[in-house]
Amino acid sequence: MLELETATETIAQALEDKIRTRRARVGIVGLGYVGLPLAVEFANAGFSVTGIDVSRQKVSRVNAGDSYVGDVPSATLAALVDAGKLRATADFSAVQELDTINICVPTPLRKTKDPDMSFIVSSCQDMARHFHAGMLIILESTTYPGTTDELVLPMLLKSGLQVGQDFFLCFSPERVDPGNPKFQTVNIPKVVGGCTPACTEMGRLFYAQALQSVVPVSSTQVAEMVKLLENTFRMINIGLANEMALMCGRMGINVWEVIDAAATKPFGFMPFYPGPGLGGHCIPIDPFYLSWKTRQAGIEARFIELAGYINGQMPHFVVDKVQNALNDAGKPVKGSRIHVMGVAYKRDIDDLRESPALDVILLLRQRGALVSYSDPYVPTVRLDGIQLAACPEEAAAAADCAVIVTDHAAFDYRALVDCSPLIVDTRNALKHIVSDKIVRL
Repeated sequence: MLELETATETIAQALEDKIRTRRARVGIVGLGYVGLPLAVEFANAGFSVTGIDVSRQKVSRVNAGDSYVGDVPSATLAALVDAGKLRATADFSAVQELDTINICVPTPLRKTKDPDMSFIVSSCQDMARHFHAGMLIILESTTYPGTTDELVLPMLLKSGLQVGQDFFLCFSPERVDPGNPKFQTVNIPKVVGGCTPACTEMGRLFYAQALQSVVPVSSTQVAEMVKLLENTFRMINIGLANEMALMCGRMGINVWEVIDAAATKPFGFMPFYPGPGLGGHCIPIDPFYLSWKTRQAGIEARFIELAGYINGQMPHFVVDKVQNALNDAGKPVKGSRIHVMGVAYKRDIDDLRESPALDVILLLRQRGALVSYSDPYVPTVRLDGIQLAACPEEAAAAADCAVIVTDHAAFDYRALVDCSPLIVDTRNALKHIVSDKIVRL
């Protein structure tokens, strides 16, 4: 018995020592918007980092020091690659040489709104073939409460190793906000919860080497629920703001002015703003993980479902606004030239995932409009089997109506108002401009 305890202490102490001295070999599975910035932070902290991704294009670009993630400058990536601190591979056999692994793969929803765990399962299966004692595994992919213990842990236990003794398993929700100049991977507090107290402590120690603040919690389920609460909170409050926009629109009230005035209250109110719909890899998707999981427990997540419905209707509301604005100008939607300003899901990034702009364009095309777009970050868009190429901003002058869907800072809004006969503003980008050409959400 004493020998077993000594062996366990030796495994834990050896890994802890490697982490503290930054000799631990770090692996990141999934080199997207979450994984690549995380890899860069640990490489910056002095660790040797190996990124693993099934996309050979991403692997080649990383090894060439060519960043495809906006928050990671190519110069920063290239310096780490040249220094031998960061490399990428598509070969999971690299796992046998690693001490820690962060799993940062996509977790999309199926069309039926239930979680697609295939990327996590596939990654864990590939990793398990080379799994060994003395490893710290951290799942960062957003998912439903229970995934780490119920899905990932059983696959690793097949090795015969014991969690909390021979290896350590945690969940830590990613909190990436692409394009945010103030909060990035290094200074966003990192929540981590382990399968055992020893796992939690190992995860806390690991993140503390590269990130400014770590918040340990009591279990993987708590850590999994944290991310879902954060994004469900935002989704529901945005849904409320969107419903207020629908109501104010019917009553002829400026919803933006209402929200700004309400925000002067120094307590009990936090401003959220309406828009053309939800986009990105988190807010439109994460709450439905919680909704799906609660249904398994016989609980109906009414707030989530209702907010999801309201947010999902916003592209239709925008198109109705465009149609009504054109009608008031004596023009039908069918045959009218409509120019969309911005197609990324939010300002100043190139991410199209779940972007409401795609729905707006598709709905306008279905009504017979001739749609073009401008976006300094997105050169081409493919939807409904057709590829559209971005036009210069000046193209808005030839359109019957311009629609601001994504309020990129690079757009010249004064020039847009001067040249466009009609503008539907879904983001309040023209807040300080007064013109009878402008129709606000």
